[in-house]
This record gives sequence, C-alpha cells and structure tokens, in this order.
Amino acid sequence: MRILFICLLLIASESSTLEEDGYGQFRRQHINAKMTAMDCDTVIRRKQIYNVDNSCKDTNTFILDNPSEIKNICVEGKFDETLQMTKSHKKFKVVKCELRKEGARKPRCQYTGNLLTNRYVAVDCENNLPVHFARDILVLDNSRRRPG
Repeated sequence: MRILFICLLLIASESSTLEEDGYGQFRRQHINAKMTAMDCDTVIRRKQIYNVDNSCKDTNTFILDNPSEIKNICVEGKFDETLQMTKSHKKFKVVKCELRKEGARKPRCQYTGNLLTNRYVAVDCENNLPVHFARDILVLDNSRRRPG
C-alpha cells in the first residue's frame, strides 16, 4: 500500500509539470534573477527547457529580476500596437542564450550566453500575468551619444 501511495505521488508531481499553466511556464523559462551568461547550459538543462519534440530551443532569454517586478509588466506596462504585446515600464538586464549547433537534441544542448543591459521587455499577458516572452528592446541612452 505504501509503495502504491509513493507511485501515485510521483505520477501526480510529474503530471503537474506537464500541465503547467501559462505563467508557470513563463516563470520557469524566462525568469532567473541570479543568472549569468555562463549559466545557460546548466539552467536550461535543470529547468528542462526544450521544444516539444525534445530538440534544443534556438534561443531562450532570461529576465534578471524577481517575479513580482516581471509580473508588473502586465499591470504597469504599455500595450504596443505595433508589437501586439505589452512593453515593460522599466528596463531590465537579460541573458540571451543562443544554441551553438543547429539541430541539436536533448541532452546535448550547448549555448552561448550574452548579458544584455538597458532592455525593455515585450510580453504577451493573460489575466495580468506574462505568459509569452516576445522580445527584448534595446534602450538607447541619448546622453551618451557624441555630437555629430
């Protein structure tokens, strides 16, 4: 009886991962406050970020901030008609992980990571929560430009 109970718990925990809601998946795949550009391989493997067919994602971007700040994008951000997404109200740092070898499959996913700063983030929102990462947008600082 005890073994049956343990098996049921394992099955329930596995199915909850498979039935992750939109925000839960977004959080797992795109939020990591302590991420560095060198962590792409490890974090993507640990968080099980792959395409449905177990091929490696070409690119995955992590927003370097806490979940509550990122949730605020959908509350305080501005809907961008051109992008058809909500653009963040503040700038973030992100780590963009890009696949080194096209066509690679799980578990042989190897990434090159780049830390990008001064970025607005565009997301798709449902019920005031981010559910899809669309893109990061570079913010040009006009005060640093040299006169022509």
